[in-house]
Amino acid sequence: MPVHLRADDGDYAPNILCPGDPLRAKYIAETFFDGGARQVNGERGMLGFTGTFEGAPISVQSTGMGCPSAGIVFEELIMLGAQRLVRVGTCGGLQERVALADVVVGATASADDRNPIRYAGMEGYAPAATFTLCETAATLAREGGANVHVGPIVTSGLFYDPDATTFGRWKRLGHLGVEMEAAMMYTIAAVKEVEAVAIMTCSDLLFESGDTQRISDDELKRGVDDMMRLACRVAVS
Repeated sequence: MPVHLRADDGDYAPNILCPGDPLRAKYIAETFFDGGARQVNGERGMLGFTGTFEGAPISVQSTGMGCPSAGIVFEELIMLGAQRLVRVGTCGGLQERVALADVVVGATASADDRNPIRYAGMEGYAPAATFTLCETAATLAREGGANVHVGPIVTSGLFYDPDATTFGRWKRLGHLGVEMEAAMMYTIAAVKEVEAVAIMTCSDLLFESGDTQRISDDELKRGVDDMMRLACRVAVS
């Protein structure tokens, strides 16, 4: 029985969106789900809701920030019947072609955080998304007019990294962006044999100098809303 998600079998749909922020989970349920979504978890403030999107069953569950917190949630969602996990959130863009408010789909997630490697028990393990979900996300995003990038991302355990060389190193290896949970999700999904993909809005541009450029609040809201609507469609596809 899960310890942190106080829900019963059947409370969650098989297809689950996974934002970090509990209030974003609430916003998704209220804004993008069909009417009548119900709260299925509130333990430790980690809000979760189940409803439908265009008539198809769907849930949303917040994960918190970083691999340790998110890993607990992914494990317990699978205990409760999850078959498809879709991370929704933001990332920092590393490549020049990635612009603010662009959609980034993580085909793979390099684990700069040690938790996914510890879980996998294999130093050279490269966690990957489910290919068909990447393909669906890219197709639906382009059909909706979004500028979308599909490729490798980095999962970091540090938001405030004291090493000014990390952005340049990740960029040199072709990573599109950096976030904090996808590698944990992909690793657990592989071991548990469920589907997973991370779909993100680029909220910051990260430069080799260590400088950053932040998107405006209005632009971020528009970009995130478009991305979350896309993620709902991918989740129930």
